[in-house]
Amino acid sequence: MKAMILAAGRGERMRPLSDETPKPLLRAGGKPLIAWHIEALVRAGIRDIVINHAHLGRMIEAALGDGARFGASIRYSPEGQALETAGGIANALPLLGDEPFAVINGDIACDFDSARLPPLADAMRARGLQAHLVLVPNPPHHPQGDFALRDGRVCDAGEPKFTFSGIGLYDPALFAGIARGATARLAPLLRAAMGEGAVSGELHAGRWMDVGTPERLAELDRLLSGENLSHKYS
Repeated sequence: MKAMILAAGRGERMRPLSDETPKPLLRAGGKPLIAWHIEALVRAGIRDIVINHAHLGRMIEAALGDGARFGASIRYSPEGQALETAGGIANALPLLGDEPFAVINGDIACDFDSARLPPLADAMRARGLQAHLVLVPNPPHHPQGDFALRDGRVCDAGEPKFTFSGIGLYDPALFAGIARGATARLAPLLRAAMGEGAVSGELHAGRWMDVGTPERLAELDRLLSGENLSHKYS
């Protein structure tokens, strides 16, 4: 299967760090944020990766190249201006093919097992679903959550609500109504599909962090650096 890493955001909350370095290339634990995602996908056998970009996008392409050094094949979907999540995915559809694909926000840190993505995509396709979302417990900065989870289906209404992790699987048909190059948000598409019972989901209780601010980036760096040191001497 194919995967897309979203890397087109300006990173306003990450300024001034993101003024001269695109947010996906900011480092934690000794490597760029986006490298952690690429390596996890490759370990799971997912090597066909699409990355969109806008702000300082040429720096992302220069840093990652064609992906060969990761054991991946990376293709890029440039956006002159960031198209929001659904718009960016729709713009990249020619690179993503006709089968369900995974999408991962480039500015999260999560220990979700990427090896589970292909079987989840198969199950989604077999059930005729349009999306599968990974939800997480609500972090302190987003206590209200996003969606409810009921009997393996994601719902817009109901309690308790959980936070969308930024990891999802999607059928290309979900984006059929968005013209290439158009700006579009993901949430309205998902809510419409939820209304049809076409979105499955699960709750991930492991590590997850929205690396959206310099403070959270520093926190992640301390965490990952500490783990690397522990592995070195174990």
